[in-house]
Amino acid sequence: MTDYAKKFMLFLMDEKCYDNYFVDFDLLDGDCFRALLSKGLGLGIIAGSVLVKVPQITKILANKSAKGINLFSVCLDLFAITIHMAYSFVSGFPFSAWGDTSFLALQTAFIAFLVLVYGGSIPGAVAFGCAYSAGTYALMGGMTPLNYLLIAQGFNVPILLLGKLSQAYTNYKNGSTGQLSAVTCFMLLAGSLARIFTSIQETGDQMMIITYGCSSFANAVIVLQLLYYWNADKEARNKSADVAKKSNKTKAKKVD
Repeated sequence: MTDYAKKFMLFLMDEKCYDNYFVDFDLLDGDCFRALLSKGLGLGIIAGSVLVKVPQITKILANKSAKGINLFSVCLDLFAITIHMAYSFVSGFPFSAWGDTSFLALQTAFIAFLVLVYGGSIPGAVAFGCAYSAGTYALMGGMTPLNYLLIAQGFNVPILLLGKLSQAYTNYKNGSTGQLSAVTCFMLLAGSLARIFTSIQETGDQMMIITYGCSSFANAVIVLQLLYYWNADKEARNKSADVAKKSNKTKAKKVD
């Protein structure tokens, strides 16, 4: 049992930190604490990413509509996630530093599939699924050199910003966030903020840190829009209810 416990702890920290905590009982080691916190956050983010876009998916399925969801934005987001996942995998970074992107990629691809389906393009949705699967295999299956992935990762920042901000523009143009899920948007913001810390701690990769910083900014814009339009929609509903009440009172007086 002790061996299993040690193996589990060594999964969360290196041998040096294990000795500090459990042999020397040095519980105030700052470097080990940051490393352990980063590993815990990374695993927590991965666990959360399994369901992070499920509220968005269920909202589309329940309403049988993808109204308000910008397909261009979804595809750009999917491209950025996939490149980041492939770059991290081929670079040999620990799974705790990027594992959430694998689940995000699957869910984002399914959202794009649903947008095409409810947009009336089922053949397009099937073709998209096949093309994305083949492209992902090419990126992660050893067919794409790491230096090409590094270049693609460099384009992730403008692509990510363009994708997120095009969704923000769609929200602004519609005066509503449509079928966007508030739960999903808040979880994406929290995850991208936490990933800045885990990237600094576990990889030290400047490109990853910059990418998550920009992602946090773009996610924050969407979240602020959700809050603004939620309040605006609430006020609009209250006004509509007041108008309806006045109209009913006027009709009642005319009948009398």
